[in-house]
Amino acid sequence: MSAFAYTLAVFILATAVATALFRDVLSAIIVFGAYSLGMAILYTFLLAPDVAMTEAAIGAGVTTILLLLTIARTTRPTTDRLLERIDLPAVVAVGAFVVVCATLVLPEMYAVGDPSAPVWANEDVTQHYIEEAYDQTGVHNAVTAVLAAYRGFDTFGEAVVVFAAGVSTLLVLKREVFA
Repeated sequence: MSAFAYTLAVFILATAVATALFRDVLSAIIVFGAYSLGMAILYTFLLAPDVAMTEAAIGAGVTTILLLLTIARTTRPTTDRLLERIDLPAVVAVGAFVVVCATLVLPEMYAVGDPSAPVWANEDVTQHYIEEAYDQTGVHNAVTAVLAAYRGFDTFGEAVVVFAAGVSTLLVLKREVFA
């Protein structure tokens, strides 16, 4: 892995830990937005632009805005220190996570574009999608074919959930504005 990937991984871990440890709500929300943005950059680096756009839009964008609107409409307790105390279980959990990643996950990861990396988790299924996607769906992009045709009901369900969340949010915000 490159220095950029290691730096990005450290940034993501640091923002995740900071989000969990900050007791000030505004600080936690801002750092969480940075964490989501870091994850979006990581997904882009791993050549998954569809997941990166979703993370940037939902995680770093909409979620951060909704959380900021929520604390703007409520009272925010004042605090002198951002870290009032160290949460020992959180520190132990993060430490265990780092040890597991360093010993089990990172040695098994392949570099992006490594020709020796395995291409498919299940070669027969993946090969079927690659070879038959256009003939069965008429869609040129295999990823779009899988999301729109093969997983159409799942994608429709996700769209319904996002739409329902958006309508619910608008109703709550409208109710709060006129209350």
